[in-house]
Amino acid sequence: MQLKIVVDSRERNAELVSALENRSIETTIKTLAVGDYIISDRVGVERKTIYDFENSLMNGRMFDQITRLKGAYERPILLIEGSREEFRLKQKVITGAIVSMYIDNGVQVLLSEGIEDTADILLSMARHEQSERSRVPSLKGGMRAYTDSEYQEYIVGNIPGVGPKLAKALLSHFGSISNIATSEVEELLKVDKIGKVKAERILDILNADYEDAKHKVSGNHAKR
Repeated sequence: MQLKIVVDSRERNAELVSALENRSIETTIKTLAVGDYIISDRVGVERKTIYDFENSLMNGRMFDQITRLKGAYERPILLIEGSREEFRLKQKVITGAIVSMYIDNGVQVLLSEGIEDTADILLSMARHEQSERSRVPSLKGGMRAYTDSEYQEYIVGNIPGVGPKLAKALLSHFGSISNIATSEVEELLKVDKIGKVKAERILDILNADYEDAKHKVSGNHAKR
């Protein structure tokens, strides 16, 4: 049986894709809404380097991504790649996050030493699901449609300094992105964990005139 893995088009690690193909795995590149690798109709894998994992923890996006992964796949897996010596955060912080992901969110966390190790782990998953259980990769989970509320949370959550939790709090308080954008600083201050500087930054971004970088460069050239 030909083993197959669907790879997210934004997962640009050509070395890992090559490592999978060297293990006789057929890879299909697709744009996935959730996860980086689809192993079967129930197994989806999010891959992060240690650097990316720690950054996601610090900016609050990790658990938002985990929630989406859990919502899309019956067997969600987070694969953290890199040497243990690369961790910058304290061990108790890393352990606490991993325990929370598993117990509170039902997401299995696996550690990989590097690209070759990651390829071996994905190969083992594909064999287990496809050869032993006759399951095949399905785009149903990885390409599920988001609700309007999820898109709103995503948009607001990507404002610098906001993140998923604060995005939900803002949307719950104001009811819509439009209401947030047209609010006053004083009203934003009523939302927990928002200070004056952050409130002003949120309003600046939501109300700033859009400047296309290309047009801006062209304009500068024209003035010379």
